[in-house]
Amino acid sequence: MTAPAAAAPARAVAPSAKAPASGIRFDHVSVAYGKRGEHTVLDSFDLTVEPGEVMALLGPSGSGKTTALRAVAGFVRPASGRVLIGGRDVTGLPPYKRGIGMVVQQYALFPHMKVAENVAFGLKAQKTPRAEIPGRVAEALEMTGMAAYAGRHPRELSGGQQQRVAIARALAIRPGVLLLDEPLSALDAQLRSGMLAELARLHRELPEVSILYVTHDQIEALTLADRIAVLDKARLRDCGTPQQLYRRPRTEFTASFVGTANLLPVTVRRGGGGNGNGDGAGDGVDFAGRRLTVPVGDGVAEGATATLCVRPHLIGLGQSPQVDGNTLRGRITEVQWRGSTHRLYVAVDGHRVLADVRELRETPALGDEVTLHFAPEDAVLIPAGLAESPTGLAESPAVLAESPAGLAADGAPDA
Repeated sequence: MTAPAAAAPARAVAPSAKAPASGIRFDHVSVAYGKRGEHTVLDSFDLTVEPGEVMALLGPSGSGKTTALRAVAGFVRPASGRVLIGGRDVTGLPPYKRGIGMVVQQYALFPHMKVAENVAFGLKAQKTPRAEIPGRVAEALEMTGMAAYAGRHPRELSGGQQQRVAIARALAIRPGVLLLDEPLSALDAQLRSGMLAELARLHRELPEVSILYVTHDQIEALTLADRIAVLDKARLRDCGTPQQLYRRPRTEFTASFVGTANLLPVTVRRGGGGNGNGDGAGDGVDFAGRRLTVPVGDGVAEGATATLCVRPHLIGLGQSPQVDGNTLRGRITEVQWRGSTHRLYVAVDGHRVLADVRELRETPALGDEVTLHFAPEDAVLIPAGLAESPTGLAESPAVLAESPAGLAADGAPDA
């Protein structure tokens, strides 16, 4: 396989005479299929993508994320609600009148056309003046590092190079909105990592372009997005910055899908909290007969049931170095070596707890008793009304939820 071309030096796209419309607004958009619309695939979706923002739509297969993107593109007509681009209602407009660029999973390059001809296709469809097309094509190919391949056919390119050509074709029309539908899913891990860096660079070069990025891969969403909208079962479940959703998830589903999470069933105790050894004071929770000190917050009543979310990389092995640290004691049931970390699976009174720990001089053996600890500020309490995981990702009684990709000890996604 031919290696992907090196990225060209940063070069901003020259502005067109009239700036393209930017920003996307989903105004309670619903899409349904079936003779009587009995199959709802997007339910009252309400979301705004600001001009210049990268919004990732993240969710499992069938959650409605691709349908939302196709509604912006004009490939599906909403049963109700409106789609606006740049403040203009485009719900009834055909795709070619919306001023958008789009890249799909399999790139959809024309095999009989050379690279330059593929990139020029959208410009010709828009009836761009013939004299202007070569310069626009060269500009887009240079941005994507594919200028040296203009005379080749798609079959002569690697997967990563074909992806660059598809992006160049979308950028050549200078869109105000760029739609990316799982654009990296057909690439291997190494190429995907390189293309993530390229997409981030292109975003920096195109600060006025709104990007709607559909993916089921949390790594892509965390890497590229300014904000992430989490969908499940046709509905918007949560929306926020990657840091907000990862560090302070508001729902159990968000905690389980954006990263890997220990989700522990607890009961709130106001006053008289402790460090796991019965000491200390303050608010906390009871978990499996242990008192843990965690931030409870206002509006959560004494005795209320809730879910405690703690990320595996925030759980340490051994006694807590902090006086007010929380400790859990259990038995090792599985150990996985992951390069920079060991992932420990620990049974704590019938609940499974994950801990990602670094640089173990001695790897614990199956059946060993161990002590785990975590700091109070590293735990997030999810009230019972928000704790339901719509897809049931938690394994066993709301103990563990693990996303499609794990997280390493430093909080970054595993390779």
